[in-house]
Amino acid sequence: MRSQSTESANRNRDVTINIRAHQAQRDLIDRAAEALGKNRSDFMLETACREAEAVLLDRRLFMLDDEKFKQFVDLLDAPPSTNENLRQLLATKAPWD
Repeated sequence: MRSQSTESANRNRDVTINIRAHQAQRDLIDRAAEALGKNRSDFMLETACREAEAVLLDRRLFMLDDEKFKQFVDLLDAPPSTNENLRQLLATKAPWD
């Protein structure tokens, strides 16, 4: 039985996405969706959106003029500033060691 919020969310969807798959792939998706108490469409949409966000967050593009790019590279190439807290943290033995 579907909840009212699921039915409401489905009514608001106005675009169809079609995808072809092998039977084994569909069965796998169905088992995973069932394990989470979701239907195939909700499971696939949530999973695809989560992966799409991860892909886009991994990509960064920023444009710099020649002067700003040189400043950026100089900062990257410069030795790190002294950070006593970081030095102590890196010298501290991890609790699981």
